[in-house]
This record gives sequence, C-alpha cells and structure tokens, in this order.
Amino acid sequence: MAIRLFDSLTRQIRELKPSQPDGVFRMYCCGPTVYGPAHIGNFRTFLVQDVLRRLLELEFGADKVKHVRNLTDVDDRTIAQAKREQRPLAEITKHWTEVFHADCRALNLLPPQVEPTATGHIAEQVEMISELLAKGLAYVAPDGSVYYRIAAFPSYGALSRIKERELKVTVATADDDHKDDASDFALWKAYKPDEDGEVKWPGPRGAAAGRPGWHIECSAMSRKHLGDTIDLHSGGEDLLFPHHENEIAQSEGCTGHLFSHHWYHCKFLLVDGAKMSKSLGNLYTLDDLTAKGFSPMAIRYALLSGHPRKQLNFTLESLGAAEKAIGTLDRLLERLMYKFGHFPRASPSNRFAGVLTALRDDLNIPAALGTLFSAIASFDPESESTDADFAAFEQILKVFGFNLRIALRADRVIPENVVALAEKRWAAKKVKDFKAADALRAELTAAGWSMLDGKDGYKLEPLKKA
Repeated sequence: MAIRLFDSLTRQIRELKPSQPDGVFRMYCCGPTVYGPAHIGNFRTFLVQDVLRRLLELEFGADKVKHVRNLTDVDDRTIAQAKREQRPLAEITKHWTEVFHADCRALNLLPPQVEPTATGHIAEQVEMISELLAKGLAYVAPDGSVYYRIAAFPSYGALSRIKERELKVTVATADDDHKDDASDFALWKAYKPDEDGEVKWPGPRGAAAGRPGWHIECSAMSRKHLGDTIDLHSGGEDLLFPHHENEIAQSEGCTGHLFSHHWYHCKFLLVDGAKMSKSLGNLYTLDDLTAKGFSPMAIRYALLSGHPRKQLNFTLESLGAAEKAIGTLDRLLERLMYKFGHFPRASPSNRFAGVLTALRDDLNIPAALGTLFSAIASFDPESESTDADFAAFEQILKVFGFNLRIALRADRVIPENVVALAEKRWAAKKVKDFKAADALRAELTAAGWSMLDGKDGYKLEPLKKA
C-alpha cells in the first residue's frame, strides 16, 4: 500500500513518491528560530515529520530519503534577543541550537541529513536575490533594501488561497514608504545600526549592506541541498502564509521549475483548550514537563496522539494517560525480550500490519495507535507470540519513534558494549568456534551479564550481585 498524504496545495490526498530518477525522496522541513527554547507546539510538528520520515524510510529505504531541516539563526527575533542580552548573535544562537538538539535527542527525533543555517548560506541567498532582480521579479528600494514584486508573479496565493480572501494590508509598517506596493515582501533588509548592531553582510549589487529577509533562506537552502524541485515541503499551519507562499514565489520565480510536488501542514496545538501563550501560563517546553516528572517518551506519545491535520488539545491529564500507554508498550517489549532474546531475528509477522496501513492512509496516527493496542490485547505474549511478532512490534516502535529501550528502568537497560559482545559470541557459536564463544562468555561475565542460549536466539540477564 502506497503512502498517501493530504496536499495543502491541491487540497487532495495524494501518493508520496520520489520524482527524480535516482529514487531519492527529497523533503524539506522548516526548522526552529534559535533565540529561545522550542515549545511543545513546535515539537508537535517536528514529531509528526519524524514519524513521516520513518515511514518513508521503511517504504523506500533509509538511504533513499533525504531530509533537510533549517535553523533560522538571523532574523528580527534573534537579533533582538542578542541586543537584550548584550551578547554576540552567534553566541545566542549557538546556545539555543544546542538546547534544541538536546531536546530532539530526548524525544528521539532522527537528525536530518542536512541542517543548514541561514548565516551559513548568505552567499546563496544573495545570489538568488540577484537572479530575481535580473528577472524583474524584485527591485531595490530607495533605502537599499530589496523587495519581491508580488504583482510580477501571477500565481501568487495558490497555496494559501489568499486571493480568495483578498490580499489586504491592515497595519502599516515602517517599510511601506520604500515599497512599490504594500503587499511586496522583503528579500534583503538594509542595515539599521540602532536595530542590527554588528549584524550585516554585503548585499546584492545595487543594494545596501544588511541581512536577508526571513523567507529567502529556505528557498536558497532547499535549492542548494535538494535541487530546484523537491518531493515534500512541510511545516506548521502558521507557515502556510506568508512564509511558504513567499517561498514558492521566490523559488519558482528564480528557477522556472515547480518548487515542491507536495505540501503538508500540521494544525496548531491547544493547551487546556486554549492557544499557547506566556500570559496564560500554558506555554510548555520539554524541560517544563520533565521537571513535573513526565518522561520524554510519554511526551512524544501525547504530542503524536491526535491527527496531524486536526487541532490537538494537550493537557497534563493526557500526559498521565500517555505514561500508562508507554507502560503497556514497555511491558510487552520486556516480555518479548525475555522470551526471544534481546533482538528479534525473524521477518515481521502480520499481527501489527493494520498499524502501518493506518499510517500510510494520510498519516492517521490515532487510528494506528488504536489498531496497535487492539492487536496487543488480542493475544497472550507468553503463549501465543512468535519471534516474527516480536519483529513486527519492534518495527512499529521504530516507526513511531518510541525508544522503549531507553525508557526502560536503568537496571533493565543492556549497555551497547554488552550487546556487541553477545552478538559476537552468538556469531562464533553458529560457526562452532567454541573457543572464541567461551572467551566472549567470560568477557560478558566480567561485565556483569549472563547469556542464556536458546534454539533461535539468546537472552541477556544481569548477574545478581553477591
């Protein structure tokens, strides 16, 4: 069954597939702006994208999915934060990038193959702006800034249907006097000493020194790392307009080619029935929730529990339910590990096939989770499970990103070096190299573990301390 996903541009559910001859599926996901900690609303989108990537890798192969996620490390907010703290911009963004990466590791997000930064691609942005200027799609304003001329791109608004609602500018901005039209957007911002401090670069020919606008970075970085046309572009629904609309205008205006075959947007996360805000006290970070005693895997479960295209109402009570669900999965994994060994060795069975079917159908995560727990309740793992069931369950856990092996209590986690020794010993035993097998068993004993051999696998158990 092919993976089918709603497309925000056509408003239809369409098949996802690679469009290039090399068979690589190219996906670009808008990443965080690194001026503070990412909140759980941000992570809901990143987690949905993570499950989608895992499903694509299962479908096409891990080496056939290329995932690019950018880091916005220069914009109005990052510069303002550096000014507030009176610290260099690079110092601010480096710190919050490290915090973001630590949160991603805790939530078991796969790192993108490429994670470009806006400041690391100034040359590519300047080059792209220069091409747009040469084509008459952009112009240099009196102050030396560069703006995109929306009127020169007739299909503007196709993604957001903005023309159906009429493009209205209800609030005047400080830059309006420099634009040909109030709806035009900035590609390059002329340097303002009072606002920008030390942050500036040489601009395109004819423009002033300054810094790139927000939207151009994604067009330039996607083009460099994925080519003119990609297979999927994704982000939160707040990015649909103007950010993604502007990306289309920039990219297609510059290259003359389709920018993305598919667009996917996740709905906002509500907290206690309301939009997240600091004033309501319902804007949570990962640290806020782990400080309350909730595990990262339960947080991952809770943020994935709703359909990505519907608003999810997050509550602390839902986290409690998520902890119980993770506990159920944890106990099944432990029982299967005890019965069949540390890793399954068979091909996956069909017991959990309905879970993947639901995920392939417009990423219906609630239906997939419901099918998963129904399947768990339908059999006795002690008497009815097979090693193939274990393999299927491990496959499902991997697609969901539920790393229960790190969620298990410390006294049940098997260190990687111990697993490596056990695998070497099992391989030695299979080729009847009993001398090597005995030597490796001695190393396992010295490390505090016993290896119990079975017909088709082994089990590892910690030795009891005297």
